[in-house]
Amino acid sequence: MATMVLTTLGGAVAGPVGAALGRVAGGAVDGAIFGGQARQGPRLRELQVQLSSNGAQIPKLFGTMRVAGTVIWATDLREAASTSGKGAGRTMQFSYSASFAVALSGRPIRGIRRIWAEGKLLRGAAGDWKTRTGGFRWYPGDEAQMPDPLIASRVGIADAPAYRGIAYAVFEDLALADFGNRIPSLTFEVEADAGPVAVGTIVEALGGGAIRAEDAGPLFAGYAASGAQVRDAIEAIVEPLGGWYAAADDGTALRIGAGPARALRDAPLPTDAPTWRRPPIAPADIVIAYHDIARDYQAGVQQILRLGGTARVVRIELPAALDAATAARIAGDVAARETALGDVRTVALDWRSIDVAPGERVTLSDVPGLWRVRRTRIEAMRITLELVRIAGAGHAARPATGVPQLAADVPAGRTVIRLVELPGEDAGAVPVVHAVAAGTTAGWRQAMLSIGGDATGWREIGSTAAGGVIGSVTVPPAAATSLVEDRASAIEVTLLHDAMTLESIDAAAMDRGGNAALVGEEIVQFGSAVRTGPCRWRLLRLWRGVRGTASAMATHRPGEGFVLLDPATLRPVDGAMTGVPIAMMAAGIVDGDVANATMVPTGRWLVPPAPVHLSIMASRDGPLLRWSRRARQFAPWRDGVDQPLVEEREAYLLTVTDAAGTARSIELTETQWRPVDIVGRVTIELRQIGTNGLSPPATLSYSPEMSR
Repeated sequence: MATMVLTTLGGAVAGPVGAALGRVAGGAVDGAIFGGQARQGPRLRELQVQLSSNGAQIPKLFGTMRVAGTVIWATDLREAASTSGKGAGRTMQFSYSASFAVALSGRPIRGIRRIWAEGKLLRGAAGDWKTRTGGFRWYPGDEAQMPDPLIASRVGIADAPAYRGIAYAVFEDLALADFGNRIPSLTFEVEADAGPVAVGTIVEALGGGAIRAEDAGPLFAGYAASGAQVRDAIEAIVEPLGGWYAAADDGTALRIGAGPARALRDAPLPTDAPTWRRPPIAPADIVIAYHDIARDYQAGVQQILRLGGTARVVRIELPAALDAATAARIAGDVAARETALGDVRTVALDWRSIDVAPGERVTLSDVPGLWRVRRTRIEAMRITLELVRIAGAGHAARPATGVPQLAADVPAGRTVIRLVELPGEDAGAVPVVHAVAAGTTAGWRQAMLSIGGDATGWREIGSTAAGGVIGSVTVPPAAATSLVEDRASAIEVTLLHDAMTLESIDAAAMDRGGNAALVGEEIVQFGSAVRTGPCRWRLLRLWRGVRGTASAMATHRPGEGFVLLDPATLRPVDGAMTGVPIAMMAAGIVDGDVANATMVPTGRWLVPPAPVHLSIMASRDGPLLRWSRRARQFAPWRDGVDQPLVEEREAYLLTVTDAAGTARSIELTETQWRPVDIVGRVTIELRQIGTNGLSPPATLSYSPEMSR
């Protein structure tokens, strides 16, 4: 830089001779100041981890770039508790969230696109969130921005910094359950400019007016400028492109590649001119590494390989965001420059060429092509110039793209919730209600549950379980029996989205309770699931009326609900009571995504199932009505021993209704009864008396003539 300054000053004072002398003096100064310093600018590497240390650099962003950022403010973790279960099995679960601010750029930005957390998408291209957050705001980094309201509320408006000149983002109550209850390492896709930015534009902006780009150079999709000095950030992108500097009337000019050239006078001084020549340069393979925008800004590589292989490899790290085609063109240009490096000419001219300065493009009368003046020497009224050939555009190889493995960006969709009343694991006295939630797209993860109502207020009870499999029935099953496998019926269902799947299982898995689904009000197990189209499935090999739901087999209709009863997707709802309505709200991670569900528990699982095998049989003492009891607690019947009765006592209520509608009831303690005093046709209705109420009835029509 001193070379440029003293050259300009010397030219203003003493014309071409003064400029030449100033150039010599300035070169000595530059050598002393800059010659021994290693560049510490940005380097290409895997995306850096987010920092939170004092003194960390905040880069200046150009174009669109993915950066980690620096945490500049954070609160303590916020803890929330929710309970589930009942009695001795009641458990308390804790969830955590945090609020924090991340500095992104020391140059104004236009917006923030995608955000990654621990390498997975946290915010998609459509602005949708994959994890719950209480709020998100970003500030462009201009001089008019005001303090963030959350920061001001925590530290006070008088002490809240506005961070003017720094673009930053603020997260409010970001849920941390997906990240081990700690603030995750975030990277942001930041848009600083409306489109790609030319290298010359970047250099001029970083130089603050001290450097003028005579050549625009290639377009970079993005660049994050950082380093110990501004010079380091500039050289990180200028050197790989073969750029150089030259003195200009108004300061320093950046030049890249071909351009206007000066024809040297055809008056060389032969014989004793020094010969500055390099030995021939061996061919080299070229490897250029960069941030590949098609790979979500991860490191990409383009190569120019020589036929037969070489002993030399030139690897260039260009810490800019590029597409593969641009990177391949730059690699071709690097290969052309490497070939031209050995083409050096030394020309000695008389004093009339004293104003030829380093960095100028020149042409020779006897040698074709463009040349750059690399250095000059003035002695004995002779100007000696060392010239380096300026290579033309190289041949770009076909860009290597491969198949990138990118983080899936699927919108969360809309939340759907179902409340289901199911049998409990014990003989309790309150109904067992579960919430099953899912989304209309495969990107749905979870929702926050609240119970209550608009009148009484809503109480948050925690998040949903894993996403369930929910749909609707398009073709309901036909009438059947619960005593044998139903191979005549088929159920056709349409699920919420095509990523939801069902699977076929064998008889042993069905015996263990697999593939149970709530179809309308009937619990059905299916052994075969066949995809018939997008989101559509046909279910075959059915076990009907499972867990005492045989009475619901006659209530099926098209459009009724379908819920796969996977234990991992069932979220218990505490406090359910028979006959008391339950209102539940599920709030998804997307703003405005709220689903509601209501139900009135019937308590049907709190009473025994209806007795079975109700029949009249002949005996020596006359007709005998017999039946078999059933228990609320279902288990496989493996040893031939009846399942234990879970009621306080075994009792039955038998009601006999004659043709006139007159009914009489008898309470029994045995599983048999003799109809000795019946006249005419009657209807016999039998219910088991349970601890919490009567079972559904089992009915039989009977007349004394039937037993004769």
